[in-house]
Amino acid sequence: MKKISYILLIGFIAFVSSCEIDNYDWPEETLKGRVIDVATGDPVLTDQGSEGTRIRLRELSWDKTPSPTPFDFWCMKEGVFQNTKVFKGHYNVRIDGAFIPLLRINNSGDTIADETKYIDIKGVTEVEFKVQPFLKLKWVGTPTVNQGKITATFIVERAVSREDFRAKIEPMGNYNENFLNVTDVRLFVSQMPYVGYREWDNRYSVEKGYSGTSFEAELGKPVTITTNGVIPAGRTVFIRAAARINYATEGIKRHNYNEALRVEIPR
Repeated sequence: MKKISYILLIGFIAFVSSCEIDNYDWPEETLKGRVIDVATGDPVLTDQGSEGTRIRLRELSWDKTPSPTPFDFWCMKEGVFQNTKVFKGHYNVRIDGAFIPLLRINNSGDTIADETKYIDIKGVTEVEFKVQPFLKLKWVGTPTVNQGKITATFIVERAVSREDFRAKIEPMGNYNENFLNVTDVRLFVSQMPYVGYREWDNRYSVEKGYSGTSFEAELGKPVTITTNGVIPAGRTVFIRAAARINYATEGIKRHNYNEALRVEIPR
């Protein structure tokens, strides 16, 4: 009986000790930020999910972990982000998306450019990233609706010059002239306002693929796309145009976007 009581006492002490070890404050700090085009000051619109702009946090103030595990979350489509559950501390904040990488490392593992942020997060902390998007998309006119089909026109143009792109990307190694080729242009349709690669209705959305430099002559010119299928009368949908180049950031070829538009399908 004494042996059993002793075992129970040891177990209780271990339980209490574990509770003390885990007695840390909850993460209550907030990190807010936005991503803007360094050339225009416009927000860099994106997808909402892993195909969009990723924010990566590494806490540098936690000295018990020499190589801190990064914590990732994602931008909203408007080019802004917010996380309200961050521990207080000193962080490296890095973003990756459809723009020139802020952290550039060559094939030897040497850091050749570091434009990420090193900040103290306490209370509500705000940060702004100025980046060079690959492409810029603009609506032309107002979309029209005819018999359940939407016709929309937009322009795709380069937001970073060929020369600047090469100057930033080539030193990283394995450079290819094909990186700047536009590979596809899309008109996404969804019943949700954050329409994009994650939320699109394949019955109506349209993808136009391009090989090699075939889209080069279309840059800066109006591109008109009519949706597929027939959208039911009385439906409210949202559309966005997207385009991407043949270059992957962190292993993902990400789209650049324009803003979402609401379209009412007449009854």
